[in-house]
Amino acid sequence: MTQLEYAKNNKLTPLMKRIALKEGISPKALLHNIKEGSAVILKNRLHNFKNPCAVGKGLATKVNANIGTSTDKSSICEEINKLKTAIKHGADAVMDLSVGLQIKKTREAVLRESSIPVGTVPIYEIAVNSNLASKSPLAFDYFDMLKVLEEQ
Repeated sequence: MTQLEYAKNNKLTPLMKRIALKEGISPKALLHNIKEGSAVILKNRLHNFKNPCAVGKGLATKVNANIGTSTDKSSICEEINKLKTAIKHGADAVMDLSVGLQIKKTREAVLRESSIPVGTVPIYEIAVNSNLASKSPLAFDYFDMLKVLEEQ
């Protein structure tokens, strides 16, 4: 079950307790805010981040660092270094905004190395794939979109 499903069933999880302690709020307040949709724990059950966090009502402001390859420069090693630097300096989450040629490999490497939540922008990968296939970032259909969304 997800943290939201637990909250909707009024079940306090160890993760909710851990985050509430870190945030300095009561676990019941966090559970209530998750249940009501005014807070969310950034945790994906497919990725085991050591340091998930929560955002929303009654919670501290989070620091998000943007990383990602560009069309001019695409190095997985550099992105991992950026990730490690962001974590070292206290980022709560990172956003992979890659648009370089190795977008999928970059995302996979960042996810493997990250101890904090990682976000992505699927439409960037959809546009990159479309541009590679047809020389136009806008020449995609809903099948192309669904494929990337399912992968991510």
